[in-house]
Amino acid sequence: MPRGLDHIVHAVRDLDAAADLYRRLGFTVGDRNRHPWGTHNHIVQLPGFFIELLTLAEPDKIGDDGFSKLFAAYNRDFVERHEGLSLLIVESQDADADVAAFRAAHVAGSDKMRFEREAKRPDGSTVKVGFSLAFADDAGAPEIHFATCQQHYPENFWNPAFHKHANSVTGIAGVVVVAEQPDTQRNFFENFAGARAASVDSGFTIVTPRGMIDALNPAAFVHRFGVASPDVSRGPRLAALRFACADPELLEGVPEQAGIAGLFAGNATVIGPQDAMGAVLVFEPAAQGPR
Repeated sequence: MPRGLDHIVHAVRDLDAAADLYRRLGFTVGDRNRHPWGTHNHIVQLPGFFIELLTLAEPDKIGDDGFSKLFAAYNRDFVERHEGLSLLIVESQDADADVAAFRAAHVAGSDKMRFEREAKRPDGSTVKVGFSLAFADDAGAPEIHFATCQQHYPENFWNPAFHKHANSVTGIAGVVVVAEQPDTQRNFFENFAGARAASVDSGFTIVTPRGMIDALNPAAFVHRFGVASPDVSRGPRLAALRFACADPELLEGVPEQAGIAGLFAGNATVIGPQDAMGAVLVFEPAAQGPR
């Protein structure tokens, strides 16, 4: 079955600065959380999707378990090279079934991995959240990790109050991958997303139940968004997040309110990687929809 976009990791060196950036861009940012393998995060929730702002704050806690290797150590090494979008996660109804599907497609990156932690509601009460992940591995894309995520207590994680953002963002429109030759990644992404890809100029696109996955070559990325492509000398990179916004009149003020530069590409406001800690953030009118 097709898997919708679930969340993405924005790996950074300074987590406080990342949280401040997203707040200045008009997002509601959650409190700081800590993982047992040494990573800390802040969560930015949208309906059915979230951004995980992440850093490795306690490297001495990295162990030999799967989360330490595939999550903590990977993101540690990623931010040593550059900040940006490091890990793409799609939704899962059954992590065991995902592992089996990935094994059949010869893209499995792990057995099922489960963890739980405590979270606090706005009223200060404590609840349990839990996730099972199944990693997929694209040998041709070492600069991206991929996983599915099954939530075990979704009623404790999702909070409609956290879905309200001053910038009027109402949801995720899509993610953009850049590769020198996008078609070499087509088969992997079809297996990962559980959906067929459609060819577009200079790449392909996959429509998921929640947002789109676009894969473009560097020249097409620059042409579409007007900002520099990430360095793909080591392989494909997660380059951009596209947000749907309810109030187009707010878009021009997003960069100014954040105190950073921005540009306008068609009807979209684009924050480039130098201002967005290695990521490209694209704010689009919701009526425009995926393209």
